[in-house]
Amino acid sequence: MIQMNHSRKDNSIKIWGTCKEKGSVMKIHKSAIVHPNAVLGKEVEIGPFSVIGEDVVIGDGTVVMNNVTVVGSTTLGRSNIIHPNAVLGAEPQDLKYRGERTSLIMGDNNVVREGVTINIGTVGGGEKTVIGDNNFFMACSHVAHDCIIEDNVLLANGVLLGGHVVVERGAKLMGLVGIQPFVTIGRYAYVGGHSRIVQDVPPYVIIEGHPAKLRQVNVVGLEREGFSKAQIGEIKEAFRTLFRSGELNKSKILEEMERKEDSSPEVKYLVAFLRNITKGKFGRYRESFRYSTVAAT
Repeated sequence: MIQMNHSRKDNSIKIWGTCKEKGSVMKIHKSAIVHPNAVLGKEVEIGPFSVIGEDVVIGDGTVVMNNVTVVGSTTLGRSNIIHPNAVLGAEPQDLKYRGERTSLIMGDNNVVREGVTINIGTVGGGEKTVIGDNNFFMACSHVAHDCIIEDNVLLANGVLLGGHVVVERGAKLMGLVGIQPFVTIGRYAYVGGHSRIVQDVPPYVIIEGHPAKLRQVNVVGLEREGFSKAQIGEIKEAFRTLFRSGELNKSKILEEMERKEDSSPEVKYLVAFLRNITKGKFGRYRESFRYSTVAAT
């Protein structure tokens, strides 16, 4: 990483072409405003009229296109592509926020399309918004404060995540989906367009509608992710037992499934996920251990 510390009267860097220092190559448009305390990695590109704030760190090979704003205590990893008019690291839209120092942390190889907004965290939510690797944020999607987005997640156009939402790896959220605060979207779930999600979505399923309803196992998505027929078959059997058996006492079903020692890791995770739902109706109970859980996965 290179700390930008060029002495200029307007405290900005205005160069174009290549900027070489200690073997690195950077490309910063003359109209971009980069704070002298910002830290930029090798081969970073900053496009026209973009603004990079004082507490920003940008990893090697990341491309920030024109008219992008990156502010706050924001760290971007390697090889991210940030498209025009995105705003990363802005203050949370939370009435309780009083200017505390919180952060946005983004991993590697993410694509952030036009008009996307991702806010920093709040003190009450762990002090950080966390984005993993290889995610695709389509135009005008919004990630609110204290959200956790794992890896290989897709947010289609206009998806809106309320604060404290967790989206587990491989989940796909289609256009104009709205997610209520504190909701968790399980691994490899598929959320159909225009759905309103107010409760946790189990892993491996398709959910859609207004109000949203569970439809079936996300077979096509699982196949694309490399799940075997045997794995998908076990998930389908568990789905039928949990959601199609007619048994109203879900706790009883979960107890029976928990006693099965030969269940696949996928089924065990599904059962554990559903157990966690019962610990807090609106997800607030789980807020205290979400970060440790995600770190362990």
